Amino acid sequence: MIAGVEHVAVSVADLDRSLAFYRDALGLALARVIECGPESSLGTVTGQPGCRARIAHLYSGSFMLELFEYLEPRGKPVPSDRRQADLGPIHIGFRSTDARGDYEELKRRGVEFLSEPIEFRPGVWLFYFRGPDGEVLELRES
Repeated sequence: MIAGVEHVAVSVADLDRSLAFYRDALGLALARVIECGPESSLGTVTGQPGCRARIAHLYSGSFMLELFEYLEPRGKPVPSDRRQADLGPIHIGFRSTDARGDYEELKRRGVEFLSEPIEFRPGVWLFYFRGPDGEVLELRES
């Protein structure tokens, strides 16, 4: 049934702010921004008739990150007490060639971290951090 993983989608409060983070800070390549009005089929496929959204497609290699800013209805924020142990999607993992160097760069940019880089197992360095809307991300070097 499943031939592969195509993309991950994240609902964001401010698409421009999230683009500055994912494109400019993390280095994903922006392919397109799509405007979906109430006449589009987005409402039908998402079960939100009449919704309006701005959607951005960003790439790292063949992986696509799809960002949605719903203009109508507006989304609820990620609960501040959400833990990695809570059910449902908990983080997005990205590959790095220099996790410790990337950590220092993100630290200079004021990113909030859940941890400093650790050697999770021999030769595998990783750390967790938050995106602009509190979403949790992982950067892993192996």
